[in-house]
Amino acid sequence: MPGGLKGKVAGFPEKPGIYFFRDAAGKVLYIGKARSLRNRVRSYFLPDPDVKVRNILRETADIDYLLTGSEKEAAFLENNYVQQVQPKFNLRLKDDKSFPYLKLTVRDEFPGVYFSRKVERDGAKYFGPFSPASRARKTIHLVNRNFGIRGCEEAAFKGRGRPCLEHDLGLCSAPCVGLISEADYAKDAKDARLFLEGRTAELTESLKLRMRAAAGTHQFEEAARCRDLIRTLEDIKQKPRTISVGLEDLDVAGFARSGDAAALHVFFMRRGKIRDSREAFVEGAAGSPGGEVLANLLSGFYAAAEKPKKVLLPFEPADRRRLQEEVFPGPNKKTQMIVPRAGKYARLVELANKNAETALRRKERDLSPVLHLAQVLGMPTPPERIEGFDISNTGGDESVGSLVVFDGGVPNKDEYRKFRIRTVVGSNDTASLEEVVRRRCVRLKEEGNIGPGLIMVDGGKGQLAAAVKALGDAGAGNVPVISLAKREEIIFTPHHPEGIRLDRTSPALKLLQHIRDEAHRFAITFHRKRREKKSFGSELDGIPGLGPKRKAALLERFRSLDAILSASFADLAAVVGEKTALTLISALRK
Repeated sequence: MPGGLKGKVAGFPEKPGIYFFRDAAGKVLYIGKARSLRNRVRSYFLPDPDVKVRNILRETADIDYLLTGSEKEAAFLENNYVQQVQPKFNLRLKDDKSFPYLKLTVRDEFPGVYFSRKVERDGAKYFGPFSPASRARKTIHLVNRNFGIRGCEEAAFKGRGRPCLEHDLGLCSAPCVGLISEADYAKDAKDARLFLEGRTAELTESLKLRMRAAAGTHQFEEAARCRDLIRTLEDIKQKPRTISVGLEDLDVAGFARSGDAAALHVFFMRRGKIRDSREAFVEGAAGSPGGEVLANLLSGFYAAAEKPKKVLLPFEPADRRRLQEEVFPGPNKKTQMIVPRAGKYARLVELANKNAETALRRKERDLSPVLHLAQVLGMPTPPERIEGFDISNTGGDESVGSLVVFDGGVPNKDEYRKFRIRTVVGSNDTASLEEVVRRRCVRLKEEGNIGPGLIMVDGGKGQLAAAVKALGDAGAGNVPVISLAKREEIIFTPHHPEGIRLDRTSPALKLLQHIRDEAHRFAITFHRKRREKKSFGSELDGIPGLGPKRKAALLERFRSLDAILSASFADLAAVVGEKTALTLISALRK
């Protein structure tokens, strides 16, 4: 199985995220994080892996992943999932110890700033999480030094009679002994809060100037302090979407569609942490409005799932009132459906949308191309035999048609056929295509052979109409037929005149492109041979001793006039005899 998994991993994106190794029952064995999912998971398949990797791969039957916005966000999400899932091979992160936060006790008369491993509903303001934990402690130090905010516990604060060592080190303004007024301390606490919220663009610019100036005068300690403040500001601004200090309980729904299929990806955030996610899919969505498809997916998904207090949606579902009454009845009937336009909720939905797109592509990739094609076209059974047609000519000269056959998605070259156009004069690809399709179907009927499960022609709506007419004339109107337009790669069918657009990575589209390109190659090759033969024959007309058989022998052996002119007398004589070879050389040189 690892060999097949290695091929699957080659299709992983070079983007940050977390990955899951699963056993045959779908149970998660191991969860990891990555800056590049493809490169990181690929590394598990290098020669001579260590014992842990060998043990993981021995039990692994499948690998999948979730996308995140950054490597840091992946680290937070990995922590959440490991604590929730408790995978067999994850030895760390399994306990309740999580990434740290900063706690600012804004309700206190003189607020303090503290290191905290969890967020509570105690009226304080929490910031973070931070990774690594040392970054949180550095940030507390920066807040102490730059804003004079205390870090002592309440008991020590109230019982102090003189300033402590922290004040002597310049890390506290000593409100405990009245060295700063309550009003001034409140202002410093407000500035510290703005700093921790990352709402300090002017402060950032000022710090950069101070850092450059300090470095220019060799005050490297001051420059380093400014640098650390700037980094902290940048870290605080890059808040992870997967963790919220608001301790919300909500679901985040992402949506994606491709051709006939659509996907729903739902993150479950509980007490401010995304700890799990699930997916749902629907087929037959082509032509249906997005709001209607989303409503159907939500109805099916929440028929058995826990009803959240809030659900974030990418856009408005169809018939919101019916959805509210039917999908969220009972005690949680007041479930809020929110379509966020900006802010942290909108960023969460964006992340869910990306993972819905990934889930849809993964599902398409896991299907065989023929089965996926059947689903895209809404066919009850997969077309085991597909016949592709193309036309080739040059200004209407020597028009030919080609037929290629794919059985089970694989070319069957023994069944390829060539056609010389009989009834069409000049360059008319559509009429020529109609002739070729009709002749093919009539021949199958006469021979008593079973027709194809699907016919594909190269072109757009005009070529599709010609093929449909040909099938009707041949009494084979029940055979499904489609066309594939070049450039935009749109699939046209009698039931989808507006066209079906598939993702460029869709296995169904890649199969159709392969059939189209193979039919084109076969037609071009046949057309070139016809033109060469015609040109070759006309140049050799009238040369004594060269009848049709000898012309054909020369064409087979030398392919072109230039090749004949450069050939040796012995080689020519071996094909047409010495006498005719002399005549041929003399005539061509004249």
